[in-house]
Amino acid sequence: MPHRLLIATGNPGKIREFRELFDAHVDSQWKLVAPAEVGLRDFTVVEDGQTYAENAGRKARSYSNAAGLPALADDSGLEVDSLDGAPGLYSARYAGEAADDAANRAKLLRALANVPTERRAARFRCVIALAFPYTTNVRLGEGVVEGSIAMDERGDRGFGYDPLFGLPGGRRMAELDVAEKNRISHRARALADAAWALNSMAQTLDKSS
Repeated sequence: MPHRLLIATGNPGKIREFRELFDAHVDSQWKLVAPAEVGLRDFTVVEDGQTYAENAGRKARSYSNAAGLPALADDSGLEVDSLDGAPGLYSARYAGEAADDAANRAKLLRALANVPTERRAARFRCVIALAFPYTTNVRLGEGVVEGSIAMDERGDRGFGYDPLFGLPGGRRMAELDVAEKNRISHRARALADAAWALNSMAQTLDKSS
């Protein structure tokens, strides 16, 4: 019987993407549950860490303790070289705490308005954290995908900065179908890097059941 694993986010795009990733890359030892399914519909965690790992770890521990379940959290961001790595940790709130994805993309385009194509290198970075309830130990995985920021938006798949993120070959992240994105995305790579931890956690739960 699969073990429940709480996805520690209120972002429906991330929840959908993790479900797709697990379907594609992880065997049936885990059943993913969203916060709303375990009574944590309005649960929030302050993300004021100095690194992706700090934020992901804090979210994983907090959600895990609140639900009494193993939890997976991620913190991810877009790093643009010509902006000294911004928006980085602040990618989700680049245009303000209440900003939506469209506002964040619009601000990024304004910030790069005078930057030529050859100086628009960027990358998506993701750190995944896994935690058991009532413990301080957190296990991590990291993934990166390199690309560049396009001059305009294209594509209607994905979320966040995907319509602006150009991949080698010219396509945008938002133009990839689910299977393609789940092969190359920063979350897919972080999940692959954390596969050993998922297996170890499942084995621990098997022994205790």
